[in-house]
Amino acid sequence: MSRLKKTILPVILLLAAYYAVFSGEYSWFALREVRTELEQVEGELTRKRQQIDSLLALSDSVESDPNMLERIARERFGMIRDGETLYRFAEPSNSVRSSMDSARSQRR
Repeated sequence: MSRLKKTILPVILLLAAYYAVFSGEYSWFALREVRTELEQVEGELTRKRQQIDSLLALSDSVESDPNMLERIARERFGMIRDGETLYRFAEPSNSVRSSMDSARSQRR
């Protein structure tokens, strides 16, 4: 009987250790994967919180700082004050270049 206990007990312990590491819903590998995913989600949450804080600061400055409001009006909407002159610089259109390229290809 004691020999049977010496043989069965280590086998049972080995099976339990194998099950704990490699199988089941709460295996070591599954827990490691969940921890990695948790770290990624926490990092994303931290970035989102920083983004929210930045947007709240911007919102506050737009509401309370007239200089910021003027800057946004000038940069985004091209607004100017009375007596100022607005100069806009535009990229040359590609239609002129493409028509010249097609004319060259037709000559050949």
